[in-house]
Amino acid sequence: MIALLAHRFGDLDLADDAVQDALLEALHWNEIPDNPAAWLYTVARNRAIDRLRREASARRRLLSAAPDLLSQQAQATQPTDPSQQTEEGPAMIVEHSDVGDEHLRLALLCCHPALDRDSQVALTLRLVGGLTTAEIAAAFLLPEPTLAQRIVRAKRKIRDAGIPLTIPAALDERVDALLTVLYLIFNEGYLSRGSTVTVRVDLVDEAVRLTRQALELLPANAEVEGLLALELFTRARSDARIAGGELVLLENQDRTTWNLSEIDAANRILVAALSRMNPGPFQLQAVIAAHHANAPTAADTDWPSIAGAYAQLSAMTASPVVALNRAVAVAMADGPRAGLVLLDAIAGLDDYHLYWAARGELLVRSGDKDAAACAFRRARELATNPAEQRHLDRRILGVG
Repeated sequence: MIALLAHRFGDLDLADDAVQDALLEALHWNEIPDNPAAWLYTVARNRAIDRLRREASARRRLLSAAPDLLSQQAQATQPTDPSQQTEEGPAMIVEHSDVGDEHLRLALLCCHPALDRDSQVALTLRLVGGLTTAEIAAAFLLPEPTLAQRIVRAKRKIRDAGIPLTIPAALDERVDALLTVLYLIFNEGYLSRGSTVTVRVDLVDEAVRLTRQALELLPANAEVEGLLALELFTRARSDARIAGGELVLLENQDRTTWNLSEIDAANRILVAALSRMNPGPFQLQAVIAAHHANAPTAADTDWPSIAGAYAQLSAMTASPVVALNRAVAVAMADGPRAGLVLLDAIAGLDDYHLYWAARGELLVRSGDKDAAACAFRRARELATNPAEQRHLDRRILGVG
């Protein structure tokens, strides 16, 4: 709906506010309408028109009372009074575009190159992924107020600069930001930072669906193929990750429940991506996921190759989270102390619960249970997912 209204009115901020108003009004439903989507769209559209009418009326009053306050140029660019527009019936929501899917279209609109990369990603996660500000802030490892201001500034820049809400002729200039957004949406679904559910299947499936659509638009893009392969490798393990509402670590998962057809599909997509000889971060992550997905047992996992892939990925991205994953892989290949040396060199993850959880596991394996308990307690303080919290509670008890 945000995508449709933004396309119609040319104002992303107006569209977002109008949809939020419609959702608030829907809280007072006594019964669900026959066509909830049409009801919401009608209310949101009318809220947008009402706001434009009020702004147009206020502008006319200002011009009448003090015309010298506004330049002739500003008067010439005055928006058309929406009260003069005719409205079509809302029962069927039909929009036409070269990119027909509203979610993908909105994602491309938010990934305009006039915005910096972090703003592109944050805005798209908010408007397309439907993530809360708190969830996005957690993904960025930022305080929530800082992230909220970033989203506000991005929407304001789109409005003030008059950035057109159009589909770009060359999608390549926005593909990196788009893939980052889809990856973060997938991750939030795969292990939600929310307080009520462990896995949000809706986000996982939507990220996969949109990635497939992106691949249709960019069929020769190796990074799009890499991301899709990564998502499929990861989703294939979904049924084994949760047992009785509790998290099951990779090494303890029942691999007979993994989706072999999805792993086969991911293998084929990854081979196609690597054959293009244009390596990128998502292809490397897919290679790592492939090592896990194709290992018959946990003992068969090729940890030296995984550690090597993480080293390449770390050099490519300079991400502290990638450095954390590399440290864990090195620990599995060369022993926990080798991993702890790498963990000690990582900066910027003091408030990241998985850093402390990984440190706790490596300390347990190195024999330092007291230090491990401290690390697990710190991870427990920072974790927000209920299943992760319960897992950490068990680890704290396990080390005494």
